[in-house]
Amino acid sequence: MTTPRRDVVRVRVPATSANLGPAFDCAGLALACHDVLEFAIAPAGLEVEVTGVGAGELPTDESHLVVRAFRAACAELDWSTPGLRVRAENTIPQGRGMGSSAAAVVAGALGAWALCPDVEEIDRDAVLRLVTAMEGHPDNVAACLFGSATLSWETEHGPIADTLSVHPEVRPVVLVPETTLSTHVARDLLPELVPHADAAFNAGRTAMLVHALTARPGLLMEATQDRLHQRQRTSAMPESLALLDRLRAAGFPTVVSGAGPSLLVLTRRQPDDPAGDDAVSRLPALVPHGWRMRPLDVDTGGATVLPDSGEVSSR
Repeated sequence: MTTPRRDVVRVRVPATSANLGPAFDCAGLALACHDVLEFAIAPAGLEVEVTGVGAGELPTDESHLVVRAFRAACAELDWSTPGLRVRAENTIPQGRGMGSSAAAVVAGALGAWALCPDVEEIDRDAVLRLVTAMEGHPDNVAACLFGSATLSWETEHGPIADTLSVHPEVRPVVLVPETTLSTHVARDLLPELVPHADAAFNAGRTAMLVHALTARPGLLMEATQDRLHQRQRTSAMPESLALLDRLRAAGFPTVVSGAGPSLLVLTRRQPDDPAGDDAVSRLPALVPHGWRMRPLDVDTGGATVLPDSGEVSSR
């Protein structure tokens, strides 16, 4: 069922962590840390207001990534607004491997779809195709768009994604350093060719990762091993890799979050500790000064057009 449209919509988008160790460019996890953006049709011009993370640093003109995604979606829909007002309330850390750019493009595209008067249902598959083209790969945007853990892959007809139900024992903790790292810089450090043995190793660990995330969390330590991309980026984030090694040596399944430099620790809730506080309480002793420890739930809803803004149905 659809609801009457308004000239204003609000979109909430989650942070994401991509790769999850071995599943390079094909897996992501949505996290309960959100940006909320309001899109309003205005008589003319463009107004962008940013509060929270990025305030005073992000552009407030057409170069803003949310605006660029909104315009790209409008072109896809063959529709435009006379003017546009965007208000962003940001909490997702930027430049730290938590999917801030994926959240921006998903929010912009979803905002255009939700405002467009000719659209009765938001086609999330079409949104996925558009935002993947903007990001270059679907791992973060798929998790942001659909929520939970996602697997994504490219076909001749475009990207496809499907979700996994994360086992309730899995409790993500993100460790965020003070430093930032550009995704482009991190990707430029990767070799063009990899040994067959390393590719086979990661393929096996990726298959195990699906089983560990959904059914056997006890396998997460082995299932998060990687040979293709983390160690190769040491020169860009030596502190992150040193901390990763320290945490894994202490028994915590830890991976680089996306392109880094943040780390994702997949702790486990035990039956006698449903909040997972015991595992989390042991982390601070291993984490250096200057790192923020953020226990976060898995976001299972993905990008959402909030009901108080005239939500339209999606498929």
